[in-house]
Amino acid sequence: MKKSKNTQKSVETFAELVQILDEEERTNYTEILNALELPIVEFKKYATWSESCYTRNCIVENENFELLLICWDKKQVTEIHDHGGEECWMYFVEGVFRENIYQKNEIEELKVVKTTEFTSGGVSYMKDFMGFHDLENVSNQKSISLHLYAKPIRKCNVYDTNKGQFVSKELSYDKKHELLK
Repeated sequence: MKKSKNTQKSVETFAELVQILDEEERTNYTEILNALELPIVEFKKYATWSESCYTRNCIVENENFELLLICWDKKQVTEIHDHGGEECWMYFVEGVFRENIYQKNEIEELKVVKTTEFTSGGVSYMKDFMGFHDLENVSNQKSISLHLYAKPIRKCNVYDTNKGQFVSKELSYDKKHELLK
């Protein structure tokens, strides 16, 4: 693994984060997210909320990665999904989250193989070979997570509980922001 040029350097603004992500190998993304020291007010600049579903707020999108702020009302949860062949890192900004990882068994049923809870400052990684996952805000409050996808994800497969199978889903943003200085 190529060593990060930014080892042990704290990241204090989104502009810094984007510059570092542009310069670094994706093998260093976990280390970079672990170095985040952005004040909560920086995240809230990009936050939009909905009572009906979590929101996907794009902060940056380029050919190498996209950075989304996902805003969750109480008890909101994603569908079980993959990442369209791309890598995903999640940084948990505020709240308590539960991630379930699923795999298909010998008769093609989805079974939970791992459950992890994350709190503020936690980092998780997911790629399709690991299985499928869902993510839930288990807090009794609004919560925020930062998602880094390399490369951007345009569509993924989500589990349709009525059909008992995965279906393709086009992805969109609830809001696309310009990087604020």
